[in-house]
Amino acid sequence: MDEPVEPLGARPAAKGGKIAAAAVNQASLWNVANLLTMFRLVLVPGFVMLMLAQGGYDPAWRSFAWAAFAVAMFTDLFDGHLARTYNLVTDFGKIADPIADKAIMGAALVCLSWLDELPWWVTAVILGRELGVTVIRFLVIRYGVIPASRGGKLKTLAQGIAVGMYILALTGWLATLRWWVMAVAVALTVVTGLDYVRQAIVLRRQGMAERRAALRGSKA
Repeated sequence: MDEPVEPLGARPAAKGGKIAAAAVNQASLWNVANLLTMFRLVLVPGFVMLMLAQGGYDPAWRSFAWAAFAVAMFTDLFDGHLARTYNLVTDFGKIADPIADKAIMGAALVCLSWLDELPWWVTAVILGRELGVTVIRFLVIRYGVIPASRGGKLKTLAQGIAVGMYILALTGWLATLRWWVMAVAVALTVVTGLDYVRQAIVLRRQGMAERRAALRGSKA
């Protein structure tokens, strides 16, 4: 097929169009979804200060810390929904969003363990799982992307509720309830982490098999 002939003066317009497109892409960094992600990142040090104020055991300051944590968790759901619904997904968002999620959760877990309200092994299991999944994601990204599972979403919800209950420094039967909620969160963390490893192995094997088949086809 013959290529269409460009009219006189079309090249400058095309060049100008590329410049305009580049400007739009640059501006898209500051969309609402990314601004919410940046807000969550900025919120992390503020949360830590509230959490550890007055030695970390003042109920009023802990309530403020819980409010900051709740806002971070809510914006986590909201910015992702905005990005997917209104096509606001950017490279910055893909990198910064999971970092913001892990930062606020990690800060809360470390603070609680530092205050001897949550065993360090719980913090190690949850953060170790998140770090491991991140490493695995980068290792298999050449073969494809592992989609978020329902179990992973339940894990995130359980972690958010459990950590939020610990931040409030509850007593009585609520303190017992929060222990069971955290137990469920830890169980989901381990199970979904192992399932992620399984999916990564399957994805890698499929990708390698497709590559070998493609090489055999090119040689033939």
